[in-house]
Order: sequence, then structure tokens, then C-alpha cells
Amino acid sequence: MDVTTTDKVPDYLYDSYMKELAVSEARERLAEIIEESGRTGDPIALTKRGRPVAVLVAPDVFEMLSRNAEDAFDRAAVTLSSEDDDFIPWEEVKGELGLS
Repeated sequence: MDVTTTDKVPDYLYDSYMKELAVSEARERLAEIIEESGRTGDPIALTKRGRPVAVLVAPDVFEMLSRNAEDAFDRAAVTLSSEDDDFIPWEEVKGELGLS
């Protein structure tokens, strides 16, 4: 999924437990906030005028979320391709290649 800065992320995608912090305050305490997020693993929503505009997450959390999203996209692609008329079951392919 290609996300651009013009894409609007719905509010319901932000968890209610997530700590929120105004961008102006985050600017003043950036090092401390980064350390806190890394230590706790909890995301921190950055807000402007009370609306979420970004989320700060630890690198390992971001990697895990990215992997999970990629895996979900891969599973969806496999499901869609198996519904196409050109799908050949693996057992049939192995037989045609003499691998069974």
C-alpha cells in the first residue's frame, strides 16, 4: 500500500490506550519521548489541535507491524490468485515436473 501525505487515516485506527502528545510539546521533549517509546514499546500519538497527525513507535514495533501487514497482503494475494481460473494445484505441478 502506497501511503502519501494526502491520505487521511481514520480516527478509529488509533488505539484508545495510546498516549497523546501535542506536536509543540513533542518538539521540546523529542529525545525523552523517543526514549520512552523505545523503553515501553508503546506508541505515542502526536497531535495538532487535538487531532492525531503522526504516531511515534519503536523500530522493532514498526518492523513487526510492517511484517504483519506484508504477510496479510501476501495471504490475500494467494487467496485471490487461487480464485482465478489459471490456478494449478501444487500436487498437479509436482506431477507434471516429475517431482511426486
